[in-house]
Amino acid sequence: MNAAKTLRDVIGLDNTLPRLADATLIMIDFQNTYRSGVMTLDGAEPALAAGTRLLAAARAAGTPVIHIINDGGEGTPYDIRAEIGAISPEVAPAEGEPVVVKQFPDSFHGTDLEKTLRDLDAGPDLVLAGFMTHMCVTFTAQGAFNLGYRPTVVAEATATRSLPAPDGGTVPAATLQTGSLTTIADLFGTVAPTVGHLTG
Repeated sequence: MNAAKTLRDVIGLDNTLPRLADATLIMIDFQNTYRSGVMTLDGAEPALAAGTRLLAAARAAGTPVIHIINDGGEGTPYDIRAEIGAISPEVAPAEGEPVVVKQFPDSFHGTDLEKTLRDLDAGPDLVLAGFMTHMCVTFTAQGAFNLGYRPTVVAEATATRSLPAPDGGTVPAATLQTGSLTTIADLFGTVAPTVGHLTG
């Protein structure tokens, strides 16, 4: 039996993790939405803590930072005009850090994210973290890959939730988390288990 290989391995893509100092950090949907109420994620608080460490390391290294926020409109858990939809204070944007508002899972779709990266003279390496792993993190990694960037997702700074399965059962959050990161690592980008893998 052949050992399992990723598509990246098969087609010869580089799996070397970038240095955070040489990349651009994209913080995806670190909103209060996911910390309480109907959209609470399994592991949201540890992931947010890791995101806080990642953001601090990026700022210390002089790494450009872009924040993404999802606007679902008034009265939704993604209402960016209300506390529920605000970026969590632990990772709030600092003065001068761009904030890109999106309405689709792919942070590049219908936004000025690509223009913002060009304005920052960003290189090909992007470091992604945030919520939810199976949705906006995965599809932003795909969007970045499709545009020729080299995304890396920091696993410990992501989280997701349990979902109904097509067979009527439930896919546990831990299973979906692993599946999502595995999907990303198969083709769209590399996965760094921890912040330290990019800063050590």
